[in-house]
Amino acid sequence: MTENLDPFEIAVKQLNRAAKIMNLDKQALALLSEPQRILQVRIPVRMDDGSTQVFTGFRVRYNNARGPTKGGIRFHPQETLSTVKALSAWMTWKTAVTDLPYGGSKGGVICDTKKLSTGELERLSRGYIRAIADSIGPEIDVPAPDVYTTPQIMAWMMDEYENVVRHSAPGVITGKPLDLGGSLGRGDATAKGGMYVLREGARKIGLDMKKATVAVQGFGNAGQFAHKLVTEHFPGSKVVAISDTKGGIYSENGIDYEKLLEHKKKTGTVQGFPGSKNITNEDLLELKVDVLIPAAIENQLTGANASKVKAKVILELANGPTTPDADEIFFKNKVLVLPDFLANSGGVTVSYFEWVQNVGGYYWTQEEVYEKLDKKMTQAANDVLAMADKYKVDPRMGAYIISVKRVADAMKSRGWY
Repeated sequence: MTENLDPFEIAVKQLNRAAKIMNLDKQALALLSEPQRILQVRIPVRMDDGSTQVFTGFRVRYNNARGPTKGGIRFHPQETLSTVKALSAWMTWKTAVTDLPYGGSKGGVICDTKKLSTGELERLSRGYIRAIADSIGPEIDVPAPDVYTTPQIMAWMMDEYENVVRHSAPGVITGKPLDLGGSLGRGDATAKGGMYVLREGARKIGLDMKKATVAVQGFGNAGQFAHKLVTEHFPGSKVVAISDTKGGIYSENGIDYEKLLEHKKKTGTVQGFPGSKNITNEDLLELKVDVLIPAAIENQLTGANASKVKAKVILELANGPTTPDADEIFFKNKVLVLPDFLANSGGVTVSYFEWVQNVGGYYWTQEEVYEKLDKKMTQAANDVLAMADKYKVDPRMGAYIISVKRVADAMKSRGWY
């Protein structure tokens, strides 16, 4: 069984499976099985009541063979080093599958942002950057927002880094507010990129998206934009189910995005939306729909429920929503899983565009950003589907084989093995 493995064990298991299929050199596998650098820091923060609280932070750089490392910073009460290591590995594969000139990294601080005042949050953000400043930079390691971090936190972090190095360096961090060098098109980039991948996946299996029914699990940034963009990109398609942390709703006639957003703002939940019936998150995953979009948290599709999933396509906008056991069942049942580090890589791709604009000092229109994103995601999706066919594996393994080969080739060229 693989259901109870910790995150980094799952990441290594997936890597080993890909390495075996592609007959990867043992020296390359050894280099890729652990991060290159793990930094753990202690951050003293003066609290509003005059006391000092000490927080633990991490920054893991997994592999920089293809360029500066890239990855978000999470502020979470249950943050662990294993999670940060796993996410830094997945970032390495994510940047490689979309052919960005980056490696992968990740950062995190163990904290509960809901218990911090704005001032305490700012002092923690600045303290974290001071602690890791000599390990990051536009040409070294480029952080970004992630769980419970925001464009405002990125602005404080960039400002603190510039205070340390004594010069302007907007390219040190991405996901910034527009007035500090953020990129147009970043807000909906994850879901937007997912739509381009979905288009290619549907084409591959002959699914007419103009008549498709869709269920979306999760109503955060990715889930909300997925709901909005599905019907914009594929007129005639219907989002018939959606959920948040409190539960879900179903309506066979489709759910209007703007009206649902208004309802959620008023009531704090999607449940009770007029013209729909309340369902559970578990029910949503097993509905008879053409496309299922998990956009919430990890480990939602498991060995226990995968055989009950009736969707033809699963577009993973969340990180790690499908366990290895579920993957095997989906492959056997001919369910097309468009894996997370392909499907949700629109976010890091537009982060890369932001960095390019910062380093070049020249900024693009939103249309230019979307056009470049479409090109990148379409190419990556078709590469992955072709590789899966070549090796007769699922698209997740197809994506792994492409990514691992690109990183291994870069290491080989550098003379690392």
